Amino acid sequence: MTGAASSESPNDTLRRAVEAADERKAIDLRVLDLRSVSDFTDYFLIASGSSQRQVQAIAEAIEESLGRHGVRAHHVEGAQQGRWVLLDYGDFIAHIFDQERRDYYRLEDIWSDAPEVTDAFLRGAPSTADP
Repeated sequence: MTGAASSESPNDTLRRAVEAADERKAIDLRVLDLRSVSDFTDYFLIASGSSQRQVQAIAEAIEESLGRHGVRAHHVEGAQQGRWVLLDYGDFIAHIFDQERRDYYRLEDIWSDAPEVTDAFLRGAPSTADP
């Protein structure tokens, strides 16, 4: 279900997105596994930036990293404003917030039934991991 035809697994694509956000110093990066609580996507990648420009830079880094592997977002919202950028890749949705909007919308609280699996996608976790 990932954006464009790719030989990567959905987990590898999400891992690449997490790494791109982490490299841009995303704040409080989280991955929630929604497979048991939702049927519209498998994962949420949630992160914050300290400024409008950092929010945009994190989103751009994700798009560029995945784009190099032939993966494109199905839908992008909020990129111009840089307050809450949503990147919909089908198998996962990345939400990149400024701190004010993250505190207001509190996606982690709304989706508290979804297990957090961030560690499975950060820093060298095996690519065959299936959280």
